[in-house]
Amino acid sequence: MIVAVVVVLAVACSNDDVDTANSIFPKKEDTIEKTDFDKWLRKNFADPYNIRFHYLYVDQNSDMGYNVSPADIKKSIALAKIIKHVWLDAYTELMGEKFLKEHCFREFQLIGSAQHKADGSIVLGFAEGGIRVNLFQVNNLDPTNLYIEQTSPYSSSNAFDLNRAYFHTMHHEFAHILSQLKDYSTEFRGISAGKYHTADWVNVKDEDAGKEGFVTGYASSEYNEDFAEVFSCYVTDTDAMWQKRLAQAVTAANGDESGKKAILAKLSIIRNYLKDSWGVDIDKLRTIVLRRAGEVSTLDLETLN
Repeated sequence: MIVAVVVVLAVACSNDDVDTANSIFPKKEDTIEKTDFDKWLRKNFADPYNIRFHYLYVDQNSDMGYNVSPADIKKSIALAKIIKHVWLDAYTELMGEKFLKEHCFREFQLIGSAQHKADGSIVLGFAEGGIRVNLFQVNNLDPTNLYIEQTSPYSSSNAFDLNRAYFHTMHHEFAHILSQLKDYSTEFRGISAGKYHTADWVNVKDEDAGKEGFVTGYASSEYNEDFAEVFSCYVTDTDAMWQKRLAQAVTAANGDESGKKAILAKLSIIRNYLKDSWGVDIDKLRTIVLRRAGEVSTLDLETLN
């Protein structure tokens, strides 16, 4: 009796035709009509770098524990062009296309809103297993009024800073990928051993972190984040901003420079690591990144060519 039921069910299933026109399942990617933006992304991200750029909301690419909003299309186009010029083209100018094609994350996911954590911090971006980087607050971007901080790493300006929101974040996440592929010297973690604020880093203000040897409060969370923060701050800070970080790391009351010396020691290890392990000259990279960041205001952020 049971066998008969199974046979009937099997036959019934085999005779059901799938209504593809009204299916709840998404069409295969190659059957979806491509927009001009899709074609531009393929030309500038997928073909040269093997990077998929998700500007439409993909729920499995975000943390379902947070309420976030999709990214505006026009602002996504502007950000994609900015990322290409300031980030992708910077590494390509220094190292060639092969470097990023072999080592870069494979996906971008744009999110319109911020992701607020229970501890009061805001997630500016994160890399999922070195495969995908999520960038938030895209809807805060105003393509007609772009702002990139040039003078202070502790600016209290209410302007939406592209450097802090995107450039710094992307270099930070890329530093994680490189260090996961090839480890850096264990001497790095010993410089600030015993000083990391694993549980309460969110309470460490950026302005105060330097005196303990950290470029930012987040750098004080643990040594891998410390590594990524020193790298990303140095690459994206103008000289004026970097010098202010170092000056803030000196205790004015007694002239104690231990914090400044710790930061410079970390930078030295990172400089040697990048050169010896990857052939990357961090100072040349920084020059290119800062130059390209200064060119953002001249970019056409609407035309897809």
